[in-house]
Amino acid sequence: MKKVIFRVVVVAAVLLAGWLGYGFVKKMPDKKREVAVTKVRQGDVVIRAFTRGELRAVRSETLVAPNLNATVQVTRLAPLGAFAREKDLIVEFDDSEVLSRMEETELGLQSTDENIKQREAELAIRNNQDQVDLLKYRYAVRRAELQVQRNPLLGAIDAKKNVLALEEAKQRLAQFEGDIQGRREQAEAQLALLRQQRQRNAIELARDQQRLRQTKLLASMSGIVSIRQNVFGGARQFGAQAPDIREGDQVQPGMPIADILDLSEMELVAKVGELDRANLMEGQEAIIRLDALAGKPVRGKIKSLSSTASANVMAGDPSKKFDVLFSIDMEELLKAVGATPQQIREIMATAERNRDRAPTRSALPAGAMEAMFNAMAGAGAGGNGMPAFGGPMPAFGMQVPGARGGAEAGAAGRRRGGAEGGAPAPQGERGARGGQGGEGFPGRGGRGEGGFGGFGGFGGRGGPSDEDLKNAKLPAPPDEESGLQILLRPGLLADVEIIVEKIPNAIHIPAQAVFDKDGRPVVYVQTADGTFQERPVKILKRSESTMVISEGLRAGELIALSDPTEGAGGKKKQEKKAGGGASPVGAVSGGPGA
Repeated sequence: MKKVIFRVVVVAAVLLAGWLGYGFVKKMPDKKREVAVTKVRQGDVVIRAFTRGELRAVRSETLVAPNLNATVQVTRLAPLGAFAREKDLIVEFDDSEVLSRMEETELGLQSTDENIKQREAELAIRNNQDQVDLLKYRYAVRRAELQVQRNPLLGAIDAKKNVLALEEAKQRLAQFEGDIQGRREQAEAQLALLRQQRQRNAIELARDQQRLRQTKLLASMSGIVSIRQNVFGGARQFGAQAPDIREGDQVQPGMPIADILDLSEMELVAKVGELDRANLMEGQEAIIRLDALAGKPVRGKIKSLSSTASANVMAGDPSKKFDVLFSIDMEELLKAVGATPQQIREIMATAERNRDRAPTRSALPAGAMEAMFNAMAGAGAGGNGMPAFGGPMPAFGMQVPGARGGAEAGAAGRRRGGAEGGAPAPQGERGARGGQGGEGFPGRGGRGEGGFGGFGGFGGRGGPSDEDLKNAKLPAPPDEESGLQILLRPGLLADVEIIVEKIPNAIHIPAQAVFDKDGRPVVYVQTADGTFQERPVKILKRSESTMVISEGLRAGELIALSDPTEGAGGKKKQEKKAGGGASPVGAVSGGPGA
């Protein structure tokens, strides 16, 4: 009984406390909602777009491992970050197997030559003996013919014997002539087989000689050496980073080994959203701020714009973006990194030379994958480096003239081979894949220049000479005190500010002060008594942070930064801002709106 009374008392006390609290709240005065306001401004407005990009070299060259038809092992390698000049040695591969194979092929070629000489001598002796025997058979036929002419003076039996003797002599002559022809064809077939074997050995020797030349990869232009990662360096755990290629590593044919990056002319690649792309055009000015050069902005311009958007889901950004290339004022950039006037003049002169001779950058060496597949299939052709720079595809449809140069060299080889030897050289035909010169051989069209070079860093210009290969040396290690080489490297990140348009004496307000009501942009103007009046406006330019108004507002008016029609305690209306949907990477969104 006492427990029931205690529970009733507790419930009554709770109800009494709730009733007293409700009455206290009812007696409290309603709080007035405060709305933030801002003033409508008038003045010059600069519409800007912002993005972030990556620095890279305009010209670069990728050296790839050749197909040596043997183990491809790096024996010498230029230091990472070293400044390589033209014709400097960048990579050297082990040539012991190639030299051993060449010696065996040369021995086989000499043995075949001796066999050919022996067969030719035996054939000459046999031909002379056959000619003597042929005269004997012909004399026997003539003697039988003379005996037949005596038949009118002889008896029937003797006459018949003479006729039979003549027929027998003619049959023996015909049989001997057939035997001579058969033996001659057999000997010529054996000689043709030996000659074919010799030609095959000569082709293999020429291929090995070309492979021997490809064991040294030289730089075709001046630039910084960048070493690639050994992606085929054996089994690794998932997520482990591939190590850089080092001396002694084994690599696969067609695998990129090193890059030569021309730092005399650089560009910036970035991505922008759809709304920004509509407001950008080539030639617009941009201010580039490299992270490595804090407080030192550099001028630039939009160099090119892609016409299609792509999304990189693997990078965590599913939205589609457009690629943009920015050119950079190199003199201003070199001054920012502390280059001396003499260094600036030398670098600009290097840019002029490389612009005329250096190959165009390619994301992946054109035909490099083909070289890998050919190497796996045991193909005989190889290469020594197609000019390229890292990336998934060639940027903005840029051509890779190395393959075209190789095709022209191959065509020249076919024409020259046909003129000198009657038929195009087979190596000239393969030159269409691009690269260095090769050898034609006697009997198949003389000398052709297409060759087995698949991806020559010299791109159809014939490749380095024997003297260049002999005198090539590795570049010196990088100078740690050189600020130019340390601060100016591909891969550096930078913020880009693009000046889209300058509007003089314009009325502008914050973007958050414009609201979308029934499909039209409106603002809330504060009246003299403190209330807000809804007013439609006409937008001239809209951006992520600023709206330029052409009609509906005057300078000096106060407008609300939030919707004053929303209830103080109720659920906020889910309304779409008129300036919403702007690209997260740029400041410029759409054009004029009603």
